[in-house]
Amino acid sequence: MGWRRFPPKGKGIDRVLCLAVNDAFVMKAWGEANKVDGKVEMLPDGNGVFTKALGLEMDGSGFGLGTRGQRFALYAVDGVVKDLQVEKPGAFDVSSAESMLGRI
Repeated sequence: MGWRRFPPKGKGIDRVLCLAVNDAFVMKAWGEANKVDGKVEMLPDGNGVFTKALGLEMDGSGFGLGTRGQRFALYAVDGVVKDLQVEKPGAFDVSSAESMLGRI
């Protein structure tokens, strides 16, 4: 997976964050399972407040999941969003590490 090479050298990227509408314990375990320590910061958005503020929440209650976040990739410089890519349901194309690196 592309995230294993983060932060990418030569692109000027100093932090890579993974955000999910989940709790801190799940995010920590997910990070450990994928060995992202020191490469990707795992951020819980437990109540989906940030995700809702972005307008990227989705209703997964039909699958027993409740409110979740759409899959997306966001590139920001000094807190200003420069690129936002939102996946179609079930896809993993525009938000991949390779795709985003090719866009910046």
